[in-house]
Amino acid sequence: MSTDHSAPGATLGFWTCTALVVGNTIGVGVFLLPAALAPFGLNAMSGWGVTAIGCLVLAQVFASLARAMPGEDGPFGYIRRTQGETAAFVAIWGYWVSVWVTNATIPVSIVGYVQAAFPSIAGHAPPLMLALGLQWLFVLVNLFGLRAGGFVQIVTTVLKLLPLAGIVLLGLWLLIAHPVLYAAHTPVTPMALGPTTQAATLALYAMLGLECAAVPAGRVRDPGRTIPRATLAGTALTAAIYVAVSIIPMLLIPQAELAKSSAPFVDLLDRYLAAGSGRWLAMFVVVSGLGALNGWTLLAGEVSRTMAINGVLPIPLAQVNRRGAPALALVVTGVLASAMVLMNYSRSLVAGFSFLSLMVTAACLPLYLLCAVAIVVLWRRERRSAPVMFLVVGGLSAAYVLFAFAGAGAEPLLWTAVLAAAGLPLFLLMRRRRPAQAAS
Repeated sequence: MSTDHSAPGATLGFWTCTALVVGNTIGVGVFLLPAALAPFGLNAMSGWGVTAIGCLVLAQVFASLARAMPGEDGPFGYIRRTQGETAAFVAIWGYWVSVWVTNATIPVSIVGYVQAAFPSIAGHAPPLMLALGLQWLFVLVNLFGLRAGGFVQIVTTVLKLLPLAGIVLLGLWLLIAHPVLYAAHTPVTPMALGPTTQAATLALYAMLGLECAAVPAGRVRDPGRTIPRATLAGTALTAAIYVAVSIIPMLLIPQAELAKSSAPFVDLLDRYLAAGSGRWLAMFVVVSGLGALNGWTLLAGEVSRTMAINGVLPIPLAQVNRRGAPALALVVTGVLASAMVLMNYSRSLVAGFSFLSLMVTAACLPLYLLCAVAIVVLWRRERRSAPVMFLVVGGLSAAYVLFAFAGAGAEPLLWTAVLAAAGLPLFLLMRRRRPAQAAS
């Protein structure tokens, strides 16, 4: 079932879609990524090279699918039309779970920065209540409709780019004024294929979100034109930012020190600017996290709505309020995310929660793989009119995703399969109920 993309509810334009891609991809993790990549040394650069190229090719897949099938409701529609409903469900189910679990991890990860940036809050709000409060604040924002959520997304995306631009400018200034600094702390880890693969997989986790303009396709104005432009522009900008802000600390801070850092950009600013100047970064980390939380909350409602419209979740989740927001879907995913927040603050389950986050990140990969397959299937069906580029980008994207699967390791992939199997009973139940719903 396709949706009417010219409906009044279609209120997401180019800038909002681009902000979704950039804002959802760049969250709190960017401020820790240099430390996570430090053990790989210069392999992180080659890994980022592979990831940047791979993500740009994946972005081209989503852009091409949006142009070729503007009447379909995002990735679910693309996969269902080319590979069938079961494949579409497996991909979107894992993605749906990963979205609302992400909505639990973001508020937990920014609570410490909120307390550092606003010490007065720390004395009055326990961390658990603060995390839950932030989560439901953005459920409330998105209940006011796509225009409200989209406006917040644009503002927070612009604000979160300011400190990252400052890091890049500092790096360029030091390169011009004191180039010897870049040679003083060259990482010593030797170049090898294994570390490059691991670094590339870690970098891909940082880039998850490049599909965010395509997911709410049913609410995008002129999707055949807007989604491709926003996806390609947002992915290119995000990759450039990530590469720059990952490399600069790696070359300016000793490798062993950077690997142990809990706040690499703060250490960078304290080392090369006035001591204590890095503390102001905490406020921008909060803004970055809040922007990502808003974007993923918006996406949680839209993914749920798409699944309900297509009969794989209960139909009430597709209903919108008078402002056009999928109110019940936002509340339900908010409750699920709250349960995960509570799990995170249970000491006995912290380790399990951390692994679950890795597992659902791996659960995004089937969506990427099946969209790559979709563009190849589309080329095979319509060879006379479809460009050869479909085959090229589809093949390259599939190869890249399989490369990422290999880098993720066996255990997360096993649990990804378990996650897909866990959703099949719901899929079968909803498929049995569909004829009765249609008749009524």
